[in-house]
Amino acid sequence: MTKEVCEVTHVNEQAVTKVQQQMPDLSGVAKFLKALSDETRLKIAYALTVEDELCVCDVATIIGSSVATASHHLRYLKEHSLAKSHRKGKQMYYALADEHVYQIVTIAYEHAKEGIANGSDTE
Repeated sequence: MTKEVCEVTHVNEQAVTKVQQQMPDLSGVAKFLKALSDETRLKIAYALTVEDELCVCDVATIIGSSVATASHHLRYLKEHSLAKSHRKGKQMYYALADEHVYQIVTIAYEHAKEGIANGSDTE
């Protein structure tokens, strides 16, 4: 088995400086990804890639939870700019915030599926 570490210490100063100078504040991205790191919220987001919008009752049924739990997760997604909502009469409907969220969820799913197919699922 090969070690996945350098066997000698040699820092490429030019590469390090270049990266450090171009490194943006990624805290917003970390919060965005953290919001999707919960399996229940990810299921909700994935459901919203299949259907353009779902009411809270639909989401609760899909994830097998109470309406209160589904509503909590949907609010969390909305607060983290992953979902948007609107009311129709007495029902609240949710959709993904934009095409970027749709792409991230679908690409992440495809990537995970490829990893499992290639035997690199390390869980």
